[in-house]
Amino acid sequence: MIPPARRITAICVLGVALAACGSADGARQVRAEATAVSVLPPAPRPPVLAPGPGGLTPVFEHGPRTLGKSVALTFDADMTADEGPRAAAGEHFDNPDLIATLRALKVPATVFMTGRWADEYPTEAQSLGRDPQFEVANHSYSHHAFTDDCHGLPAVPAAEMRSEVTRAYASLRRAGVPHPMPYFRFPGGCYDRQALRALNGVGVTAVQWDVVGGDAFATDAGAVTRQVLTRVRPGSVVVMHCSRSAAPGTERVVQSLVPQLRGRGYRFVKVSELIGQSGGRR
Repeated sequence: MIPPARRITAICVLGVALAACGSADGARQVRAEATAVSVLPPAPRPPVLAPGPGGLTPVFEHGPRTLGKSVALTFDADMTADEGPRAAAGEHFDNPDLIATLRALKVPATVFMTGRWADEYPTEAQSLGRDPQFEVANHSYSHHAFTDDCHGLPAVPAAEMRSEVTRAYASLRRAGVPHPMPYFRFPGGCYDRQALRALNGVGVTAVQWDVVGGDAFATDAGAVTRQVLTRVRPGSVVVMHCSRSAAPGTERVVQSLVPQLRGRGYRFVKVSELIGQSGGRR
Protein backbone atom coordinates (compact mmCIF):
# COMPACT_ATOMS: atom_id res chain seq x y z
CA MET A 1 0.00 0.00 0.00
CA ILE A 2 1.29 3.47 -0.88
CA PRO A 3 1.66 5.65 2.24
CA PRO A 4 -0.72 8.67 2.18
CA ALA A 5 2.03 11.24 1.62
CA ARG A 6 3.53 9.26 -1.29
CA ARG A 7 0.06 8.61 -2.74
CA ILE A 8 -0.64 12.35 -2.87
CA THR A 9 2.72 13.01 -4.54
CA ALA A 10 2.08 10.24 -7.07
CA ILE A 11 -1.34 11.62 -7.93
CA CYS A 12 0.09 15.12 -8.39
CA VAL A 13 2.86 13.88 -10.69
CA LEU A 14 0.39 11.72 -12.65
CA GLY A 15 -1.82 14.78 -13.18
CA VAL A 16 1.08 16.70 -14.67
CA ALA A 17 1.98 13.76 -16.89
CA LEU A 18 -1.57 13.40 -18.21
CA ALA A 19 -1.75 17.13 -18.95
CA ALA A 20 1.27 16.79 -21.21
CA CYS A 21 0.59 13.27 -22.42
CA GLY A 22 2.65 11.89 -25.30
CA SER A 23 5.28 14.61 -25.62
CA ALA A 24 8.96 14.79 -24.76
CA ASP A 25 8.33 18.27 -23.41
CA GLY A 26 5.76 16.76 -21.06
CA ALA A 27 8.25 14.22 -19.74
CA ARG A 28 10.80 16.95 -19.12
CA GLN A 29 8.13 18.98 -17.31
CA VAL A 30 7.34 16.03 -15.02
CA ARG A 31 11.03 15.62 -14.15
CA ALA A 32 11.36 19.35 -13.48
CA GLU A 33 8.28 19.37 -11.24
CA ALA A 34 9.56 16.41 -9.24
CA THR A 35 13.01 17.99 -8.86
CA ALA A 36 11.51 21.29 -7.70
CA VAL A 37 9.46 19.51 -5.03
CA SER A 38 12.45 17.54 -3.77
CA VAL A 39 14.69 20.59 -3.26
CA LEU A 40 12.26 22.88 -1.44
CA PRO A 41 14.20 24.41 1.49
CA PRO A 42 13.02 23.67 5.03
CA ALA A 43 11.16 26.38 6.96
CA PRO A 44 13.64 28.73 8.65
CA ARG A 45 14.16 28.29 12.37
CA PRO A 46 12.75 31.17 14.42
CA PRO A 47 15.41 33.41 15.95
CA VAL A 48 16.16 32.97 19.65
CA LEU A 49 18.55 34.59 22.11
CA ALA A 50 21.72 32.92 23.33
CA PRO A 51 21.47 31.45 26.85
CA GLY A 52 22.53 33.62 29.74
CA PRO A 53 25.34 32.94 32.24
CA GLY A 54 25.44 29.32 33.31
CA GLY A 55 23.01 28.41 30.54
CA LEU A 56 20.13 30.33 32.11
CA THR A 57 17.06 30.84 29.94
CA PRO A 58 17.54 34.18 28.12
CA VAL A 59 15.09 37.05 28.62
CA PHE A 60 14.04 39.46 25.87
CA GLU A 61 12.36 42.78 26.72
CA HIS A 62 12.60 44.93 23.59
CA GLY A 63 14.31 45.16 20.24
CA PRO A 64 17.05 47.53 19.09
CA ARG A 65 16.26 51.22 19.45
CA THR A 66 18.28 52.29 16.42
CA LEU A 67 17.01 50.08 13.57
CA GLY A 68 13.85 51.93 12.66
CA LYS A 69 10.48 52.53 14.28
CA SER A 70 9.25 48.97 14.74
CA VAL A 71 6.86 47.92 17.49
CA ALA A 72 5.48 44.50 18.42
CA LEU A 73 1.95 44.22 19.78
CA THR A 74 1.59 41.09 21.91
CA PHE A 75 -1.59 39.65 23.39
CA ASP A 76 -1.81 37.19 26.26
CA ALA A 77 -4.56 34.60 25.79
CA ASP A 78 -4.96 33.78 29.48
CA MET A 79 -6.99 31.00 30.99
CA THR A 80 -6.06 29.24 34.20
CA ALA A 81 -6.41 25.53 34.78
CA ASP A 82 -9.36 26.00 37.16
CA GLU A 83 -11.49 28.36 35.04
CA GLY A 84 -13.22 25.63 33.04
CA PRO A 85 -16.48 25.87 35.05
CA ARG A 86 -16.62 29.62 34.43
CA ALA A 87 -16.19 29.07 30.69
CA ALA A 88 -18.89 26.38 30.79
CA ALA A 89 -21.20 28.89 32.48
CA GLY A 90 -20.75 31.34 29.60
CA GLU A 91 -17.75 33.48 30.55
CA HIS A 92 -15.60 34.33 27.50
CA PHE A 93 -11.83 34.11 27.77
CA ASP A 94 -11.40 34.58 24.03
CA ASN A 95 -11.90 37.74 21.96
CA PRO A 96 -12.75 36.99 18.30
CA ASP A 97 -13.62 40.65 17.61
CA LEU A 98 -10.12 41.72 18.64
CA ILE A 99 -8.54 39.19 16.28
CA ALA A 100 -10.89 40.27 13.49
CA THR A 101 -9.86 43.90 14.06
CA LEU A 102 -6.15 43.03 13.88
CA ARG A 103 -6.81 41.17 10.64
CA ALA A 104 -8.83 44.02 9.16
CA LEU A 105 -6.10 46.52 10.07
CA LYS A 106 -3.40 44.13 8.76
CA VAL A 107 -1.46 44.27 12.02
CA PRO A 108 0.89 41.32 12.61
CA ALA A 109 0.97 40.25 16.24
CA THR A 110 2.30 37.64 18.65
CA VAL A 111 -0.20 35.77 20.83
CA PHE A 112 1.08 34.14 24.02
CA MET A 113 -1.38 31.34 24.68
CA THR A 114 -1.88 29.14 27.71
CA GLY A 115 -2.41 25.46 27.09
CA ARG A 116 -5.70 25.63 28.93
CA TRP A 117 -6.90 28.38 26.55
CA ALA A 118 -5.97 26.22 23.56
CA ASP A 119 -7.87 23.30 25.09
CA GLU A 120 -10.97 25.49 25.51
CA TYR A 121 -10.79 27.22 22.12
CA PRO A 122 -9.04 24.81 19.74
CA THR A 123 -10.69 26.20 16.59
CA GLU A 124 -9.48 29.73 17.39
CA ALA A 125 -6.04 28.46 18.38
CA GLN A 126 -5.73 26.62 15.06
CA SER A 127 -6.93 29.68 13.11
CA LEU A 128 -4.29 31.87 14.75
CA GLY A 129 -1.58 29.25 14.38
CA ARG A 130 -2.21 28.82 10.65
CA ASP A 131 -2.54 32.52 9.83
CA PRO A 132 0.81 34.00 8.70
CA GLN A 133 -0.25 37.35 10.14
CA PHE A 134 0.16 35.91 13.64
CA GLU A 135 2.59 33.81 15.59
CA VAL A 136 1.56 31.74 18.61
CA ALA A 137 3.89 31.34 21.59
CA ASN A 138 3.81 29.65 24.99
CA HIS A 139 2.27 31.18 28.12
CA SER A 140 2.42 28.04 30.33
CA TYR A 141 -0.35 25.50 30.66
CA SER A 142 -2.18 26.70 33.77
CA HIS A 143 -1.21 30.41 34.04
CA HIS A 144 0.05 29.76 37.54
CA ALA A 145 2.99 31.87 38.69
CA PHE A 146 6.65 30.88 38.53
CA THR A 147 7.41 32.86 41.71
CA ASP A 148 5.74 32.87 45.13
CA ASP A 149 4.41 36.44 45.05
CA CYS A 150 2.89 37.31 41.67
CA HIS A 151 -0.35 39.28 41.57
CA GLY A 152 -2.15 36.70 43.70
CA LEU A 153 -1.65 33.85 41.22
CA PRO A 154 -1.15 30.32 42.61
CA ALA A 155 2.49 29.30 42.46
CA VAL A 156 3.95 26.45 40.42
CA PRO A 157 6.38 24.22 42.36
CA ALA A 158 9.89 24.44 40.92
CA ALA A 159 9.79 20.74 40.03
CA GLU A 160 6.74 21.33 37.79
CA MET A 161 7.87 24.47 35.95
CA ARG A 162 9.40 22.64 33.03
CA SER A 163 6.32 20.47 32.53
CA GLU A 164 4.12 23.60 32.55
CA VAL A 165 5.93 24.67 29.39
CA THR A 166 6.08 21.29 27.66
CA ARG A 167 2.45 20.53 28.51
CA ALA A 168 1.39 23.86 26.98
CA TYR A 169 3.25 23.06 23.76
CA ALA A 170 1.44 19.71 23.63
CA SER A 171 -1.91 21.49 23.94
CA LEU A 172 -1.03 24.01 21.23
CA ARG A 173 -0.07 21.27 18.80
CA ARG A 174 -3.12 19.18 19.68
CA ALA A 175 -5.33 22.21 18.96
CA GLY A 176 -3.80 22.49 15.49
CA VAL A 177 -1.03 25.09 15.90
CA PRO A 178 1.55 23.57 13.54
CA HIS A 179 4.59 25.62 14.51
CA PRO A 180 4.34 27.21 17.99
CA MET A 181 7.21 29.61 18.49
CA PRO A 182 10.11 28.90 20.87
CA TYR A 183 9.09 31.88 23.03
CA PHE A 184 7.71 31.75 26.55
CA ARG A 185 6.02 34.44 28.61
CA PHE A 186 5.95 33.99 32.37
CA PRO A 187 2.43 34.31 33.80
CA GLY A 188 2.15 37.75 35.34
CA GLY A 189 5.61 38.51 33.99
CA CYS A 190 7.08 37.15 37.25
CA TYR A 191 10.34 35.20 37.26
CA ASP A 192 13.56 34.77 39.21
CA ARG A 193 16.82 32.84 38.80
CA GLN A 194 15.16 29.64 40.00
CA ALA A 195 12.52 29.93 37.27
CA LEU A 196 15.12 30.70 34.59
CA ARG A 197 17.20 27.75 35.76
CA ALA A 198 14.19 25.43 35.77
CA LEU A 199 13.67 26.06 32.04
CA ASN A 200 17.31 25.44 31.08
CA GLY A 201 17.46 23.19 28.06
CA VAL A 202 13.85 23.68 27.00
CA GLY A 203 15.09 25.89 24.18
CA VAL A 204 12.84 28.89 24.77
CA THR A 205 13.53 32.59 24.97
CA ALA A 206 11.52 34.25 27.73
CA VAL A 207 9.73 37.29 26.31
CA GLN A 208 8.81 40.17 28.59
CA TRP A 209 7.93 43.72 27.48
CA ASP A 210 8.87 47.35 27.97
CA VAL A 211 5.37 48.86 27.53
CA VAL A 212 2.44 47.78 29.73
CA GLY A 213 -0.81 48.35 27.88
CA GLY A 214 -2.82 48.40 31.10
CA ASP A 215 -5.89 46.96 29.38
CA ALA A 216 -6.54 44.27 31.99
CA PHE A 217 -9.86 45.08 33.69
CA ALA A 218 -9.71 48.60 32.21
CA THR A 219 -12.93 50.34 31.20
CA ASP A 220 -11.40 53.48 29.66
CA ALA A 221 -9.94 52.50 26.28
CA GLY A 222 -8.74 56.06 25.71
CA ALA A 223 -6.61 55.98 28.86
CA VAL A 224 -4.99 52.72 27.76
CA THR A 225 -4.27 54.15 24.31
CA ARG A 226 -2.69 57.27 25.80
CA GLN A 227 -0.53 55.18 28.13
CA VAL A 228 0.88 53.14 25.25
CA LEU A 229 1.48 56.22 23.09
CA THR A 230 3.34 57.89 25.95
CA ARG A 231 5.66 54.96 26.58
CA VAL A 232 6.29 53.36 23.20
CA ARG A 233 9.75 53.63 21.64
CA PRO A 234 11.44 52.06 18.60
CA GLY A 235 11.79 48.34 19.25
CA SER A 236 9.11 48.26 21.95
CA VAL A 237 7.18 45.16 22.96
CA VAL A 238 3.66 46.09 24.12
CA VAL A 239 1.71 43.66 26.29
CA MET A 240 -2.09 43.52 26.13
CA HIS A 241 -4.67 40.77 26.49
CA CYS A 242 -6.96 38.62 24.36
CA SER A 243 -9.85 37.99 26.75
CA ARG A 244 -13.34 39.49 26.69
CA SER A 245 -13.67 38.59 30.36
CA ALA A 246 -10.51 40.24 31.68
CA ALA A 247 -9.92 42.93 29.04
CA PRO A 248 -13.20 43.89 27.36
CA GLY A 249 -11.91 47.16 25.88
CA THR A 250 -8.83 45.94 24.03
CA GLU A 251 -10.49 45.89 20.62
CA ARG A 252 -11.33 49.60 20.98
CA VAL A 253 -7.77 50.30 22.09
CA VAL A 254 -6.39 48.66 18.95
CA GLN A 255 -8.82 50.55 16.70
CA SER A 256 -7.50 53.84 18.10
CA LEU A 257 -3.87 52.92 18.74
CA VAL A 258 -2.93 51.43 15.39
CA PRO A 259 -3.66 54.44 13.15
CA GLN A 260 -2.01 56.81 15.65
CA LEU A 261 1.18 54.75 15.79
CA ARG A 262 1.23 54.47 12.01
CA GLY A 263 0.78 58.22 11.85
CA ARG A 264 3.94 58.53 13.93
CA GLY A 265 5.84 56.36 11.48
CA TYR A 266 5.74 53.06 13.37
CA ARG A 267 5.72 49.70 11.62
CA PHE A 268 4.09 46.70 13.30
CA VAL A 269 6.11 43.49 13.51
CA LYS A 270 6.02 40.19 15.34
CA VAL A 271 8.28 39.47 18.30
CA SER A 272 10.34 37.11 16.13
CA GLU A 273 11.40 40.01 13.90
CA LEU A 274 12.58 42.07 16.86
CA ILE A 275 14.53 39.11 18.25
CA GLY A 276 16.03 38.59 14.81
CA GLN A 277 17.13 42.22 14.73
CA SER A 278 18.96 41.72 18.02
CA GLY A 279 21.37 39.25 16.41
CA GLY A 280 20.97 36.73 19.24
CA ARG A 281 22.18 39.17 21.88
CA ARG A 282 20.31 39.79 25.10
